[in-house]
Amino acid sequence: QVQLVETGGGLVQAGDSLRLSCTASDVSIKNYAMGWFRQAPGKDREFVAAISWNGRDRFYDDSAKGRFTISRDTAKITIYVDIDTLKTEDTAVYFCAASTHYRPRTAGDFRYWGQGTQVTVSS
Repeated sequence: QVQLVETGGGLVQAGDSLRLSCTASDVSIKNYAMGWFRQAPGKDREFVAAISWNGRDRFYDDSAKGRFTISRDTAKITIYVDIDTLKTEDTAVYFCAASTHYRPRTAGDFRYWGQGTQVTVSS
């Protein structure tokens, strides 16, 4: 069982930038595509971005294009999402997840999930 641990969340101000990290417990994760989801209070979990196992391809939800950047380290067991110009509507719990699909997009495409990290954006 692979464990994923997200870090980097917290209370930030609108307009700030933030980097979230997700580290896996097992090096086998380097063979998985990785992704980020978020869940705002009272809303469904939504896809944000994903990156292929080799790091060559990145996929974003339309709402994330332009302000979110997903990446993974060379060892491929840690992924990041950089969020620029944070908005109050970015307030959510952010989850990372791992998938055996090359282009995962939906929650059902992902096998392993982290516990999430809270991001709260104040105005």
